Amino acid sequence: MIQEGGQDMRDAKVLCVENRPEYMAALRYMLESAGYQVMPATTGGEAVDLMKMHAVAGVLLEYDLPDATGVAVRAEIKRIRPEVPVLLFNGVGSQTPFLLRFFDSYLRSEERPENVFEEFDS
Repeated sequence: MIQEGGQDMRDAKVLCVENRPEYMAALRYMLESAGYQVMPATTGGEAVDLMKMHAVAGVLLEYDLPDATGVAVRAEIKRIRPEVPVLLFNGVGSQTPFLLRFFDSYLRSEERPENVFEEFDS
């Protein structure tokens, strides 16, 4: 899948961290429909381990995980791979398609506005 003026994301991997199977199924379907390969994780620890072993274009990260908060997991992911964008979310609902479109647009952008998220990294 190619967006005009953007990057080819057909082979891009996205780490999706969600502990509820029904939510993971919905997220996986939406991401794969947009052309991404999805690496699922159900805990923060699993997500961190996957980040150490695999290159990913981005991370979708549930805030409420069984072993950690999304904020703590995000901090560890950013320590390992500071260049990888992480979208923190809380549950799947009516806002999810909008969030995934935003995430998709951001990943495809050739000129990412890196300073937009600076305040979250400090």
